[in-house]
Amino acid sequence: MTAMTGSIALPQPATYAPAANPTFWQRVRDLPWTPVGIVVLVLYCIFPFLWLIRLSMDPSASGALLPSSINFKNYAEVFGNPDFIAAFKNSIIISGSATTIAMAIGGSAAYALGRLPVPGKQYIMFAVLCVSMFPGISIIGPIYQLWKSIGLFDTKTGLIIPNVTFCLPMAIWFMSGFFRELPRDLEHAAYMDGATPFQAFRKVMLPLAAPGVFTSAILVFIATWNEFLLSMSLTATNQSRPIPAAISTFQGTNSMEIPVGPIAAASVVVMLPLLAMVMVFQRRIVSGLTAGGVKG
Repeated sequence: MTAMTGSIALPQPATYAPAANPTFWQRVRDLPWTPVGIVVLVLYCIFPFLWLIRLSMDPSASGALLPSSINFKNYAEVFGNPDFIAAFKNSIIISGSATTIAMAIGGSAAYALGRLPVPGKQYIMFAVLCVSMFPGISIIGPIYQLWKSIGLFDTKTGLIIPNVTFCLPMAIWFMSGFFRELPRDLEHAAYMDGATPFQAFRKVMLPLAAPGVFTSAILVFIATWNEFLLSMSLTATNQSRPIPAAISTFQGTNSMEIPVGPIAAASVVVMLPLLAMVMVFQRRIVSGLTAGGVKG
């Protein structure tokens, strides 16, 4: 046996060398698929929005790939429509109110289910999940009849209440996970200092769960802002009709014309507040979505 001197030579990983005369499939295999795949995926995702913007700037709404001319006539028509302005205000009131109420109730329920020894909490969470999966179309009829009988039909309150009902499960599920993963030592320290459970929740746990609460609030607001079924079924006039329902009532110059341009312009305007909100608070949204993913 010969003695080994010097350092031990480790085996080197095999390197890939392209063929001298590659075939067609070898050329396809050697393409940088990761960057190409990312570009294709991004284009696939943003193409509907680009097409919507293109239709909103084409006064003829011809549907051609390249418009014959580009101007902002459709936007001027939308902003000059008093029904659209009223619907925009209604959406802000309805979505803001529903989000505030859902977060207030859902935050308290999520804290109790995530931190306190509530008997049967797993069954409560199961019931909450069942409510979130319940098809809204199946209860529109009873809600319509009830609202007509008690005077809530075609009112903002009549839209806020069902929106809160459908958004509560999402708020509870999101925030209960965030509260559950917070360290219990801080909560116990607050109790040692004489804080009540509500004070510990408001002054200690709620600030710590701020990313998750903020993310839940944005998702609830987006859900209520885009809600269409309740808006169409529970309103009849522009007094309380929000934007999704108002856009569906746009009419052309005659009964046979579909106002594609104004509808596209209104859709872009409706999309801008949500887009701005996500762009401004994207770091909070990402941190909130990942806050409950790691235990401890």
